[in-house]
Formats: sequence, C-alpha cells, structure tokens
Amino acid sequence: MEFIELILINKLDGVILKYPHQENVDGTVCITGHHLILSSRKEGVHELWLLHKNIDSIEKKENKPSSGVMQGGSLFLKCKDLRIFQLDIATTAELHLVAQTLENLSSLQDPSLFYPFFYRHMHPIVENGYTLYSIEGEFTKVLATEEWRVSRVNQNFSVCGSYGKAVVVPKCIDDDTLAAAATFRQGGRFPVLSYRHNNGAVLMRAGQPLYGPKHRRCRPDEAILNAVVALGTKGIIYDLRSTNSISQQQNKGGGTESNANYSQWKIYNRTMDEVDNQQQLLDSYCKLIEACNDREISSDKWVSRLESCGWSESVRNSLHTACIVAQHIHQKAEPVLVHGTRGEDATLLVCSLVQIILNPDCRTIRGLQALIEREWVQAGHPWGTRARCGPYSTAPRAAPTFLLFLDCVRQFLEQFPCSFEYRQAFLITLFEHSYASQFGTFLCDNEQERESRGVHTQTTSIWSWLNQPDELPHYINPLYDPTPNVIWPSVAPMSYVIWEELYLRWLVEQHTEYREEQYRLIRSREQQLRSQAQQLRRELFDVAHQYYDSPGDDK
Repeated sequence: MEFIELILINKLDGVILKYPHQENVDGTVCITGHHLILSSRKEGVHELWLLHKNIDSIEKKENKPSSGVMQGGSLFLKCKDLRIFQLDIATTAELHLVAQTLENLSSLQDPSLFYPFFYRHMHPIVENGYTLYSIEGEFTKVLATEEWRVSRVNQNFSVCGSYGKAVVVPKCIDDDTLAAAATFRQGGRFPVLSYRHNNGAVLMRAGQPLYGPKHRRCRPDEAILNAVVALGTKGIIYDLRSTNSISQQQNKGGGTESNANYSQWKIYNRTMDEVDNQQQLLDSYCKLIEACNDREISSDKWVSRLESCGWSESVRNSLHTACIVAQHIHQKAEPVLVHGTRGEDATLLVCSLVQIILNPDCRTIRGLQALIEREWVQAGHPWGTRARCGPYSTAPRAAPTFLLFLDCVRQFLEQFPCSFEYRQAFLITLFEHSYASQFGTFLCDNEQERESRGVHTQTTSIWSWLNQPDELPHYINPLYDPTPNVIWPSVAPMSYVIWEELYLRWLVEQHTEYREEQYRLIRSREQQLRSQAQQLRRELFDVAHQYYDSPGDDK
C-alpha cells in the first residue's frame, strides 16, 4: 500500500489550532504518511508535529449553515497521550477531506507501515538498546549459583510463541521437560524465573495450567516447580483470579493447580480479575479520563467520581498484591509462582512491582529499563494489541496494563521521593512512547513478531535514545539518595495520589518541573556548601597541626 492512496489532501492553509493553555495558531496544515504538521511559519511559535498513530478519535462538528451554505467546521482530535486538539477549517469540503485522510492514516494496523521503520536517528547511536539487556547479563549472579541455567528450547519460538528465545530455568530441568510442560500451560508459557532475591528465594511466572474439566496432570510441569522447593519446605502459588473466574476457565480447559498434584506448594487466590479482564480495566481508565476532562463538576463530586471509576482501586490492589508476594519472598524466603490466565498482563504487572519493592537496582534508570525489557518486552506483553487504542476510541479496545504499572511506580515515587533515580517525567515519556513512537521497542505483540518484521535491525531502540548523554539528565531525580533497603508502599485509600502530572497535564497548568528544578538547585547548593565546609575543616586541621607541631614557645 502507498501512503499517497490514503492522503486525500496533503496541504491546507488558514487552519486555526486551538489548544488548552496556548494561544490560537493560524497556520498551514501538512499531512505526510506519518505526521500531521501545523506551522504558522512565525518565529517563536512552535510547530505541531502529531503522529497519526497517536490519534485515538476524530470528531467532526460542522458550523451552522449561513444562508443555506455550509461554512466549514471543526475537527476534534483526541489523542492517546490525552491531548485534545481543535482544528477550525474554513470550508466543509476541506473539513471532510482532512477528517477522512486522518481516519485513513490513523487506522493503519500493519506495523511495517508505522513510523519507526521510516525514522532515522539524527545522532550516532552510542549504545544499541536492543542488545543492551541480554538475559545472560541480567541474570549473571543467578547463573553463578550453579542452580539455574539459560535454556534456548524456544530458539525458534516453537515451544511458546510469546516467550523470547532464551529463558532462565532450574539447572536440573532439561529442555525436553520444558517442552512437555509447555503443553500444559496457556500459550505454552511454562514456569520460568522472574527474579531471585538476595536470600535465595525466587519469583517465577507462567500461564494458567490447562487442568480442564478432565483434571489433567503434567508431571514435567510439577518437576519444574518442585525443583525450586527445598526439602521440608513449601512453595507458594498465587493465582491472580477469583474462584468464579477460575471455574469459568476450567470449563474452557484451563483452571488452577490441584493440591493433590502440587503437594509441595500452597495455593492461594489473589483476585486481580479487573486487570486480566481487559474491558473492565479499560472502562475504569475511560471513566477516569472522562472525570478529569469534566470542568463543570464541583470538587466534592469530582473526588467522588474519581473514587467510583475504579482506577485507584486497581492501583491499590496491584500494589497490595505485590506486597503480599514480596513478603513471602523477603520475610519467609519462600519460592513463589505467579500466574493469571494468559500470564501476559496481571502476572507481568505483579512480578514487576515485586521487584521494585525488593530490588534497589529497579529504582535506577537503567534498572527500570532492564525490568521493562525483561518482564514486559521479552516476556510477551502484547504491546501492539494493547496500544492500538486509548480512552477515546470507539473501536474494539484493549486494557492499558502498562499504564497501570507506571501509575503504581508513580505511587512509589510519591511515597519514597529520594529512593528512585528517575523522576516521573521518565515514566510519562515511557507512557507516551508505548502508544506512539519513532522507536521500535514497543512494536508488535512478542519477540517472534518483532524478529519476523525486522524490528531489531530496521528500527532504533528507545533505550538508545534515552541513554544519550544529552538526554539522560532530563530524567534524573535531583533528590535521589540510593538505599539498599526493601521499600513497602502504603496501600491505604488515603495514600493514593492521582497522577495529576499525567492525567491533568493538558488541562491544568503544571509546576512540577519548576519545583524539581528548585530541588535540584537547592541540592546543588547543599553539595557546594558541604564541599566548602570540608575544605575549611582541612585548612583548620592544617593550621592547628602547624601550630601545635612548631618548635619554640611553650603552648
């Protein structure tokens, strides 16, 4: 397909852009295969460059006819990054042409036509983000224990279509056993290592067992799990679904582990159905954004509406579940297996949050990048499907699980402002690029699809850009004071803070960057004063030393 076939109008003068907190811009619209560009060609006035993939919804509003003649109208572009633009267009015919062109380009579904395959980075790439976080590098300490190994049983993606080529598994388990266990797990997602704590306890993840109405058993699967349980102890399985949801899945061939077959494990339910239930999580997100956009509502009703939308409850429930799992690992040194149904949403969310709690490396910029690469990208989170639409779309939609994760991390930043190297601008950047980006990291649904489409060879990784020396400083928290300690977030309702800097940033003027800059200046001044004080102490010591050590008069 050629883009020219989809572009019914490529240039239009006299378009007026209306946008919150900005003066109206009268300029020229240009439409390319990937961008809508609006420029006034005036010095000091920013151009608008909007990726078509960022457009979530297009609404047309025609002006009332004057003397029976249509007089143009407005286009409202609602974006996945939550911006809403209004374009006023003079004639009705041009209004329809622009609207249809943007509909054509924003609804493309073939990843090979997306911007990352056409984008060329302007500066030399210092680090290739696609090779930065290899599984051997990330699990170096684990592999050194001689208890674990890297398996490439999935080298050709024949065992599990959503896993990467390499996974970490118990060393005593051979590849034939892994392949057999894969036939017993949803999507072939057999149990693999997610994290090993410094006390030796491990966190594993998988898809649901295909127990079914006939009560299937799989001894290879049992062997994998039993290999991580020490003699005389028991492991913990957390099924992230309600008993009702498990029962429904069992009737379809799924289900949960049986106590009889997994006697070395205690099996618990921790309901996160609202995350694995795509529609429910999306509905709460849509209600949240709808409430944030309502400027007519009173503050009391607004707070009540925020609470009733369900989003804050999902954030608290995710954090609470992660805390419970982390307690088993940290305080009781028990191995834990986490799974839901597919193991591609709630499972990855909980495993990631557990590592934020337990592992201080995940609180650094590179540590968070590695976590996302390990637990989301290589673990098969279906980015392409999940990011296809946002809160404004009327098309078949998918849940914003990754955004829920970022909101949970934002709660950590609120409660532990000095424990994280990154600030929330980093999280917001990840949110934006997960939906529409010039980089290829968040393309497609899994590593198999990324490889077949040449993502790693034909696009640039977002980590290559973020780690550039001139880019990285923008995301560093000026208050960062690293701590090796485990951090336990409060999950009480009053502890939840709405992510104003994201959900309200286009509606309410934000001062976060100004405050953070003030923090940075204060911190810099503090370091200067400490350095001066240290220098003065040294000088005083030298003077005192000379005074008391010099020969002559009694002192």
